[in-house]
Amino acid sequence: MITEINILLDDIRDDYLSWTNQVQKGKDFPPHVKRMVEDFNESLTYKIGRKYVKIMQKHSVWGFVAKYDFKHFKAGDILKAAGYNAPALNQARGNIFGSYSIMWTGPRYLK
Repeated sequence: MITEINILLDDIRDDYLSWTNQVQKGKDFPPHVKRMVEDFNESLTYKIGRKYVKIMQKHSVWGFVAKYDFKHFKAGDILKAAGYNAPALNQARGNIFGSYSIMWTGPRYLK
């Protein structure tokens, strides 16, 4: 599971870089933008809890990943954050062992 969590973190970093490129419209990054990207990449971490792995960026929660099967969730399900310590339990936004659609700001909303 840790390998897939690290892949998810890399995907989040890639989305942030892609968003930054769109803002810069293909120009070379000025030094302050390079620092922003480096800061974002370094601050993206995870913390393993009892039921979930919390994905964090600085002092905010990006989302959660279920550690094992329970209720109507499967191990690896990506959940939107309802708050700092709890995920939204309405529906998974994807699964790290399968397919998912994310943004650097968090898991994508339900369609």
